[in-house]
Amino acid sequence: MAERANILYILTDQQAASALSCAGNTDLHTPAMDSLAAAGVRFERAYCSQPLCIPSRSTMITGLMPHETNIYHRTPADTLPDELQDRELGTVFAAAGYECVYGGKWHLPGRTIPDGHGFRKISDMGDDQLAERCVEFLRQPHERPFLLVASFHNPHDICQWARNQPLPEGPIPAAPLEECPTLPANFPIPPFEPEVVRLISQANPHLYLAARYSPEEWRQYRHAYYRLVEKVDAAIGRILAALREEGLEEDTVVIFSSDHGDGMGAHQWSLKSALYEEPTRIPLIVSFEGRARSGCVDTAHLVSNGLDLLPTLCDYAGIAPPAGLRGRSFRPLVESAEAPAWRDHLVVETSWRGAGPGKEVVQTAGRMLRTARYKYVVYNWGRYREQLFDLEADPGEMVNLAVSARHRDVLDRHRKLLHDWCRENDDPFGAPRAHRGRSAIPGYEYAAADDGA
Repeated sequence: MAERANILYILTDQQAASALSCAGNTDLHTPAMDSLAAAGVRFERAYCSQPLCIPSRSTMITGLMPHETNIYHRTPADTLPDELQDRELGTVFAAAGYECVYGGKWHLPGRTIPDGHGFRKISDMGDDQLAERCVEFLRQPHERPFLLVASFHNPHDICQWARNQPLPEGPIPAAPLEECPTLPANFPIPPFEPEVVRLISQANPHLYLAARYSPEEWRQYRHAYYRLVEKVDAAIGRILAALREEGLEEDTVVIFSSDHGDGMGAHQWSLKSALYEEPTRIPLIVSFEGRARSGCVDTAHLVSNGLDLLPTLCDYAGIAPPAGLRGRSFRPLVESAEAPAWRDHLVVETSWRGAGPGKEVVQTAGRMLRTARYKYVVYNWGRYREQLFDLEADPGEMVNLAVSARHRDVLDRHRKLLHDWCRENDDPFGAPRAHRGRSAIPGYEYAAADDGA
């Protein structure tokens, strides 16, 4: 093995953690992704930093949360601040002598990566072209270790499919209803759901067309989504084949993930932004021949593919990560069953906006805090704005324990964990003293001038 590993980071767009056949999903077949899991470690409790493309990608590139990069939405104004450029992934690795190349979707914003981020662009956005350019790159001689980012677009085409628009990556075959997946067990909208979830979808009717689907249309949606995942899996398989054929497996760590998931019809939700498991929990697989524990499924550790990616890649490259990062390298979890002490909770952010019935701006922010057993969600306004789920007993998130007096102690503990996290991470959602306004966390509605909680 080389002293400084080559790194291949494969990123899909809008792929939920359960959209893998190696995760037990029999409605699709993903042999390329499955091969990485068979040769490495698949993290079951991996989450994005925000279930929306641009904010999530800003975190992966910088190791900072969206409230720190100040990227919450997906408009041209939401681009990485110039002051972060010296600590971005490509800049850090290029300065350390790595050959840094990037192909495919950038979306920070813009379709392809611009100059000035430490990478050399090898491909515009387009999954077939991206696979070809990556294969060509791997077949070239390399005098330096490389960092290759292969950023695929699919299964994001489900957005266009839901709007009856042409698919950027080409059409997919339709299927009769009897050949479509069945509805998920958590298809119903759960009682005591925060009202803001449906209000925001109503304020974005051009995005959330699926809100008016019939059960039959939801099954067709799921069929289309899974076919798009299989389509991108085939393109990824071509890159992995080239890596093997060129004898690079022993020198290259391969990390596979996605920027966020998709509702897939759970709770009759499509696309992203909501803080349910399907949009927030993402696939994360690490394969490194001779170094990764093969065929291991990590069901214990809470990992962020945003906060933890940059520290992990720096660890494999022998590079000091930028100062001040709160994420941790998950390399020790990949290589040894004797794992170090790890975090006991993890936070995901969200932010939505849209036009209401009278064209007024409707906007909300939310936070999700995941612990070993429970998941706490809170939005900053609306009825039933809190959710608490026991994911051991209720993995489909159908029973909101936040409205149960019997679970008040658990609710209060998770409120405090989020409150403390916001203060420690200077997150304005919790209104630390450095910010004006009041905390959005019930029980901690103190003003900015207050001395404590």
